[in-house]
Amino acid sequence: MLGKQDQELLLLLRQNARSSISDLARALNVSRSTVQNRIAKLEAGGVIRGYSVLLGGEFSANQVEAHVSIKVYQKLTARTNTALEQISQVSQLYSVSGEYDLIAIVQAQSLEELSTVLDEIGNLEGVERTNSAVVLETRFRR
Repeated sequence: MLGKQDQELLLLLRQNARSSISDLARALNVSRSTVQNRIAKLEAGGVIRGYSVLLGGEFSANQVEAHVSIKVYQKLTARTNTALEQISQVSQLYSVSGEYDLIAIVQAQSLEELSTVLDEIGNLEGVERTNSAVVLETRFRR
């Protein structure tokens, strides 16, 4: 169970993982060493697994994103997961309950590229059917 201070620290890091230790300490009203120790403890405990790049500016604005629900033949689930991992435009893959088995988050440079990737996913061995929803606007992302 994370304490309030750790939750606040994680929120700040989600907003900008490149924030300096000094800036984080100021925002949390604690010492630099406290922040360094908390981050080290969160990393060692597996709470913070790593840091990533959030695309921004014009590049991000020009990207097209879709959420693709995927129904998989159960005996081919592992093979399908491996094949989806090899598609660079699939940025995230979730196993879900309900009518579909997986939800893939697909990010492409254009509608044409998105269409090609959706066809590629639909043609994978093990995929029974797909249903796609193109994201029109991202309201916020953490």
